Amino acid sequence: MAKLSDAEIAALVGRFSGEQGEPAKRRADSGAVAAPYADGALSRAYPAPSFEDLPAYKRLEVQLKVGKATGVTQPFFMVHEGCAHATTVVDGRTLLNFSTYDYLGLNGDPRVNAAAVAAMERYGTSASASRLVAGERPVHRELEQALAAHYGTEDALVFVSGYATNVTVIATLFDRGDIIFEDALVHNSIVTGALNSGATRVAVPHNDVEALERLLKERRHRHRRALIVTEGVFSMDGNCARLKELIALKKRYGCFLMVDEAHALGVTGKTGRGSFEREGINPAQVDIWMGTLSKTLCTCGGYIAGAKALVMLLRYTAPAFVYSVGLSPALAAASLKALTLLHEETWRVHKLQENARYALDTARALGLNTGLAEGTSILPILVGSSLKAAFLSNLLMERGVCALPVIHPVVPEGEARLRLFLSAAHEKEHLMSALKTIADCLPVAEEKAAAFSTSRVREAEHGR
Repeated sequence: MAKLSDAEIAALVGRFSGEQGEPAKRRADSGAVAAPYADGALSRAYPAPSFEDLPAYKRLEVQLKVGKATGVTQPFFMVHEGCAHATTVVDGRTLLNFSTYDYLGLNGDPRVNAAAVAAMERYGTSASASRLVAGERPVHRELEQALAAHYGTEDALVFVSGYATNVTVIATLFDRGDIIFEDALVHNSIVTGALNSGATRVAVPHNDVEALERLLKERRHRHRRALIVTEGVFSMDGNCARLKELIALKKRYGCFLMVDEAHALGVTGKTGRGSFEREGINPAQVDIWMGTLSKTLCTCGGYIAGAKALVMLLRYTAPAFVYSVGLSPALAAASLKALTLLHEETWRVHKLQENARYALDTARALGLNTGLAEGTSILPILVGSSLKAAFLSNLLMERGVCALPVIHPVVPEGEARLRLFLSAAHEKEHLMSALKTIADCLPVAEEKAAAFSTSRVREAEHGR
């Protein structure tokens, strides 16, 4: 059988899903909506709509069929039967766990749980309204004041979703006539916020401050306001922003600077305070600090820390805050306790950082491709094709290691990877065992991916 290249697989998936590029899309769209007669009657009968006819659904079907044809077990939506730490239980099996954001091992900590229970007993499980009207509780402000103190800013604001925080904040602050310079590898939530703002978007080559300065020289003067936005620790690659240089550029060209600390809080800096501590800068030099409650602070939600005027504007105008119910008081109390423990128990940060350095050194010694990783809580293992990454994840699961693949379109085809989340809860024995297993399984995954043929794709297309 003829072997299929990554490009051929991508082309076949496109063909199967009926997506042939823009010309085909225009043909499909043309005449799709019949014009009404003058009296309002439709010119033809419409068939009943079906979600199964949506192009996105058809693409998903093809992906699932290809997985079935190759014997790849669906690695997503697996059910974890308890609190996941260094190990987790899936289908009754205990696995080494590298799929959780619990960087400091605080999720399920009795003190964090007790704070949540106390808040729940006092306030119930829900704020029951938008905070603007009737959802405000003392614990919300206590958490915000603690976050503001952490970043040395005038104020902070907590949202119910980390994803929505980026989307709503960027779209609220910037609009047509503005320009946003975003690192090419920033999170989808930042991209979506920039798109929703209506501002001109410029993707900057990853961590390339020289390219950013060239773009600023060329384009900044054409726009009223400008934003430079990056991540403190990049979520797919585990490397860090060049923050000092970004600050110099934002001052030189009159820009706002926004830093997403989702994967940096509790991870970088001598005591885990984040990017400003790692780089030894005054946090006031960054205009917008964004972060999430779902990693080190082990609940769910997002936050912004910055100037009083910034926070007041968002408090009264950001749609995802104004029109959303307030964060559950139990979650606010749990995150507040986790933040306190981050400050009090810096040994957790030191252990995580030791684990991160050890894991990176070990992976490289084993010949694994760690890409841009710099020894943070995120360790990517690049393998190439999406199919190879899926096979590798399946093989690891069989051997007792939970490490999920990141595949196209989340990353470009050819840059698929496993993404290992490291924690202070891991021991070095966990790390060595998992990385050796990855090194052992990788050649097998490569063989399985190479055996995937055109004929088997065609069988998948026809459901055989």
